[in-house]
This record gives sequence, structure tokens and C-alpha cells, in this order.
Amino acid sequence: MYIARNWLTGLIRSMDEAQQDWTIDDAELDAGFVRVGFETEGYAPIEETAGDLVIGRVSRIEELTEFKKPIRYCQVDVGQANGTGEPQGIICGARNFAEGDLVVVALPGTVLPGGFEIASRETYGHLSNGMICSAAELGFTDKQNSGIIVLSEEYGQPGDDAKPLVQLDDTVFEVNVTPDRGYALSARGLAREITSAFDLAYADPAENPSVAGLDLAAVPAAEGTLIDIDVRPETSTLRFGLRKVSGIDPAAESPFWLQRELMLLGARPVNAATDVTNYVMFLLGQPMHAFDADKVAGALTIRNAVAGEKFETLDHVVRELSDEDVVICDAEGIQSLAGVMGGTTSEISGTTTDVYFEAATWDPRTVARTSRRHKLTSEASRRFERGVDPAIVEAALDYACALLVQIAGGTVETGRTLVGGVATAEPIELRVSHPSELIGVDYSRETVVKRLGEVGCAVVDEGETLSVTAPTWRTDISMAEDLIEEIVRLEGLDDIPLILPTPVGGRGLSPAQRRERAITHALAHHGYAEILPTPFVANDVFDVWGLAADDERRRTVTVQNPLDSDYAVLGTTLLPSMLEAVTRNVARGRTDLSLYGVQQVAFHRADRTPMPDVTVHPDEETVREVIDSLPYQPLHVATVGVGEIVRTGPWGEGRAYGWADAVESARVVARSAGVELQVRNGATLPWHPGRCAELLVDGAVVGHAGELHPQILKDLGLPERTCAMELDVDALPLREVLPAPVLSSYPALHQDIALVVDEGVPAEEVRAVVEEGAGELLESVELFDVFRGEQLGEGKKSLALKLLFRAPDRTLTDEEANVHRLAAADLAQERLGATLRA
Repeated sequence: MYIARNWLTGLIRSMDEAQQDWTIDDAELDAGFVRVGFETEGYAPIEETAGDLVIGRVSRIEELTEFKKPIRYCQVDVGQANGTGEPQGIICGARNFAEGDLVVVALPGTVLPGGFEIASRETYGHLSNGMICSAAELGFTDKQNSGIIVLSEEYGQPGDDAKPLVQLDDTVFEVNVTPDRGYALSARGLAREITSAFDLAYADPAENPSVAGLDLAAVPAAEGTLIDIDVRPETSTLRFGLRKVSGIDPAAESPFWLQRELMLLGARPVNAATDVTNYVMFLLGQPMHAFDADKVAGALTIRNAVAGEKFETLDHVVRELSDEDVVICDAEGIQSLAGVMGGTTSEISGTTTDVYFEAATWDPRTVARTSRRHKLTSEASRRFERGVDPAIVEAALDYACALLVQIAGGTVETGRTLVGGVATAEPIELRVSHPSELIGVDYSRETVVKRLGEVGCAVVDEGETLSVTAPTWRTDISMAEDLIEEIVRLEGLDDIPLILPTPVGGRGLSPAQRRERAITHALAHHGYAEILPTPFVANDVFDVWGLAADDERRRTVTVQNPLDSDYAVLGTTLLPSMLEAVTRNVARGRTDLSLYGVQQVAFHRADRTPMPDVTVHPDEETVREVIDSLPYQPLHVATVGVGEIVRTGPWGEGRAYGWADAVESARVVARSAGVELQVRNGATLPWHPGRCAELLVDGAVVGHAGELHPQILKDLGLPERTCAMELDVDALPLREVLPAPVLSSYPALHQDIALVVDEGVPAEEVRAVVEEGAGELLESVELFDVFRGEQLGEGKKSLALKLLFRAPDRTLTDEEANVHRLAAADLAQERLGATLRA
């Protein structure tokens, strides 16, 4: 079925106030059809019209009679669109418009679909400045006899841009409707599917005329019978309805909006009454037929044709009927081939003033056989073959009557002929667990009930089972498996596992994942045991630590529904969880511990934004606000040590875990991440102010290590001299460190240097200055001894460093190495006041 995007989305927007601004692009709509099981044969936008396309009013028509065919020279008011305000002279051969009509005008320079450029040209003895456009010329239809577009007054004024007014920005979709889904051969059915695909509200157009923009005020309530009708049982006719509109204007034409929809759906506008029946059919899925009431004689009979009986259908073909064909007859003969096509005997004409509207539900098999027997397929037969909802006969009749009165005037008569009723489907028992058992996907009770409701089923919850009654338009649903098919279809066929997952080769871990894995392996290799820190910390932990009010770590995220009200915040550091693990272990007699943990922490960034409107796709600013309100969650690594790191045993005395071990654990992390770590004195709680090291990479502080503050250890009930390290892994530069050894055939030359400096000068700072001063021949420098003694003086210490020199192209001499050694000593003296110790 063809369906125009603007008509479909307009219906959906009118179904709920919250959906009034709902928009969707062509690709999303196409994907929505596929998601609920309706493949499309593609979609095509109306071909673009470039240039000035405006509304014009025909102010004067001059008939040119001296030519072989009727030609008109029209003066058209296009307002100020032509720059002068003067009427535009245009040659036109169409006859379906008159003076005073609003038309669509393509001014010179406009390029119509197909690359047809409009230009001023001399023709038929007059200068034609533009074109009065037909529907075919604007791309609404490929039928060239569509006639000039005549607009009603509400469309606008002369000179207005016509493109948005006639909705040139539209796309036609061709939806592939399978034989078991006849309800989808309508905007009503397709709108139901699209609302399910995008989780929107649905209001049935058959029950809500306002959804389709219809006003039934002109349609009186049905009272009494319109005419007598005899329905023969052998025809298997399910329902038949008839209503009458009297006194219409036979010259009235359908408004452009209605003609436009019909053309985009592939139908040709004919006359007001016929156009109304086609529109209602495309809207609700109920085929209809319009009879000229003055040509119907007496009562109607629905019977099987007599074999060999002749009948001329609307396509002006005389057909020989079979005794299996069902026909509608009056007192004078056959008027319609039921479910397929009407006849010429009661065809709507230019003099018709009284109209019978017929809506019926015919036997699908009978219609299918008749259609194939006569090789006559119509839009009506396609729908009847697949099953038409019998419950909408009354609505279709009322809608058609209201539309015709709106277009052509007249009066709807109160009488209505209605034969047959609507059968109620037998309830189907469905176990709630049956869909999950059959498909292998877990569908909750809420999902099952929700999806069945979207299909239109009436669901009664009976505990372990559901009593489900299929809607009148779903004649294909007859058993539990049919219901399950609908649930699966709407939930998504892609969610169903087709085969067992098979591991396939991939690209491996990302650089960040490899770095994290290297860190955990390295710490484990160095004797640390891994724990999984909980993300929640005690509400008062930072008060116990004595952190300042503006400390960065107080930017916590509060959990709305915490598992424990005393632990209602997400940690900005791993140490509280790590220290609680130490407390538990020490309480159970495990006093020698070396633990590590790798986990994300959470920093509050901004207050949570209000929930955005989920009925429309959020704009970039809304997405950015939502993202910015999410917590910042860097990856941290932490180590904690207490007791002995080298155990006491037969081999001798052990060694306690100290601050230097905490610093070394940071170096292990840095080496695993492929970065150089610098260390300097720091003073950050919860560490001891005199035994805290700041950890830096490229000059930026990324963590701390050392011995924890004695008062905090006492408050937490932890052993004295507990040491810890915490480092922000995400703050480390992510570098691919590939082995690139530099081999030299020349020997290294070893020189030592001892420098006397003030006690407060950090050894790392001395090492860095020596490395800089020794020059490019220096291969490595290591601190191997620290000496303090009376001979050095009070407040002095001696740092001994091992220097290793090597040249890439020669063997170094002692004299060359000594020059670089003394250069290092000179730079240390200049910057740090160091003296060379003899």
C-alpha cells in the first residue's frame, strides 16, 4: 500500500496532545515499519520544485478561439511575487477553473519536476509569463489529465509561497502488506503499527472522527430503514449498510487536500462522491461504493449471479458472470459486482444530486475468486480478500456522508439500511509464561499485556493465564501461537536468538583495557591481593578525615534509594572501602596485609536535568545538558599495606610495610602504564603530613602515597603506620610503549658522585639535576647511599649516585666521563648549593 508520510504522521500527532510536535524523517519511518514486521518496497519524496511557486488568483480569462484547440489567455494576480504587483499574463489550455479561483503559479525561472524550466515565451500570439500548474506538473501524480490545481480560500492570498501550503515536502512509502494483515491496507492500520514502533499513544480513527479531522455534526443519528434489502444466505454476506445524501451540488469538486492524498496513494480523483468513498477506504480500510440514488429502482437484492448473465462494470467492459459471483441488484437489474467493482447503470455523473453510500463486509474467498475469474483487481477487492473489519461499516457510512456534505452540500437522511451483525471472537487462553517458553526470550507479564493491548486485544488477567479476545479486524488471530507472534513482532524479531553465539576473532583489548590489565597483573605479581572496593562510602567519612569544606573529594553523588542509609553516597576515592577491608581483616586476626583495588569513583558535576520529552528526538543542547549532568567517573587504583611485607621466619627478621613501599606500588603502576613517575613531598589528608608523597606525571599531580595520619588511624581503629597509595589511572597519558632497545657494542663506563646538600633538599630533585647536568652520554643515574654524620655539619646529608656513561660510536675514556660528572656537580652546586664530597 502507498501511504504519504505527512498524512500518516498528521494522524498520529492528532491522536494525543503530547504528540502534536512529533516529527520523523524518512529513514526513521522506514525503519519503524521494518521494526514491526512490515517491509517496504522503498520510499520516494515528491520531486523538488526549484524557484518561485506562488498562489495566484485568476482575475480575467480571455478565450482564444482562432486555434485548433481551446486556449485561454489568463490574467493572474500573484501579489508582489513578480516584483511589480501587476497581473501575470499566462497561456493555459485547461478548462477546470474560472475567474476568481486560486491557483498555483510557477513564475519564470522556476524549475518543475523533471527539469522543466519555466520561461517567458511568445505563444498563441501572446507573451506567457509563467505556468498555471496541474498536480502532475508538481509531481503529485503521473497522470497528465489531472487538471489545474484549484485551491480554496483558506490556503492563502495571492503571492504567498505555495510550496508549504500544498505540502511539496512529502514522501510516499510503499508498504508491503502480507495477505494476513489486511487491516494494514489503511492509514488506520499503519498508524497503529507505527505508534507501536515508536511507543506512541494510539487513538482509533474509526472511533474518534476528530483524529481524521472530521466533524459529524451534519450526520443525524440513524432512525428507521432507508430502503428494503434482501440478502440471500448463499452469498455469505456478513454485513451490508446503506446511507443517503440528498441535494448535493453535482458540479462540486473535491478540495485539493483530498485530491492530493488520493493522488499520492495512487488513485485518480473522479468526482466528489467517488473521491469520498476512496478517501474513507484509504483512511479506515473499508471499501465503499457510491450509487446515483435516482438510478436505483426499488428495493435491493444481494444474490448470486445467474451463469451467463451479462454486466457492464465501471471500466466499460461487459462481463459474463458465473453463478459463484455475488451481485447487488435493484428491480431493473445488476448494479454492482459485489466487493470488486460497480456498474455503469448507477454510476455517479455530472447530474447526480442524490447519492447512496454502500459499505459492506463480503466473504473474502468469494471476492478473491470473482476477482481472479474476471482478471479484475481493484483496491476494494484487495482489501476484501484479506479481510475487512465488520465493525466499522457504520463509521464508514457516517464519515462518507459528513465529507460529501462538507464538499458538495446536501442533507444526510436519517434512514439507514443495515443488515448483519458483528460476531464476537472466542476468547483465547494464553499462559503468561508461554511466549517466553516458546521463543526463548524472557517476556514479562507487563510486556505481554502491553503488546496485546497495542494489537487491539481485550485482555483479562486470570493469574497464571490471560483470557485474550482478538479485535474484529484481526481475523487471522485464532490461537495462542498467533498472539505470541504478535508479541514477538512488536517486541522485535532481532531479539530472538537464532543460533548459539560463537566466539570470533576480534581486535583484542583497547589500549585503556590493556593498561588496566597490565596494572592489575603487575600489582598481583608484586604480592598484592585484589579486592573489589564497594562504590558506596559512609556519609560522614570525610568529616572523620577532617577534609576542608572545599576539598574536591567532597563532590559526592547522593544515591536516591541507597541500600544502607548510612552509606548513601558514591565514593570519590577508593580509600574508605580499602581501609574498611583492612579493618575487617585485622579484626579477624589477619594483621599482615598488602591489598589493591581498581575501580571507578564518581564526582558530582552538575545538578540533574529534568527528564527530557521522550516523544521527540532531543536536540543537541538537550543531549549535552544530560551528559554534563552525569557524574565524572575516572578509574582509580589504590593499595593499602599493614604489618610485615617481608615475613619473619627461620631466615631472619622480617620488615614492616612502610611509606616507601606505598610509593613503590605507585611506581609499579606507572611502569605498567608506560609513564615516568615523579615523586615529591606533599601534605594531603588522610596521609601523615611529614610522610606523604605527591605523585606526578608530566608535572601534574595524579595521586598520593605514604603513611596515613595517626589520628585518622586511631578514629578508624586501624593499626599504627598503616600506609596507602591512590592514583588516578585516567589521568595518566595513554601511550603505546613498544620495545625499542638500543644496543651498543661499546662498553659502559661507571662513575660515582657524592653530593652534600641541605637536609631539606629531596633526593629526587638532586637526581634530576644530576641527570640534566651530565649530558647526553649519561645512560642512567641511581641513588645508592644516603649518609649523615658530624663531619658533614648539622642539617647536611650526603647523597651518593651511580652514573653510567656510554657513547654510541666509541669507547669512552675516564677523562671524558669525568668531564660530564663534574658538569653534573657544577649544575647541582648552581641550583641546589650542593658541594662535591671528596
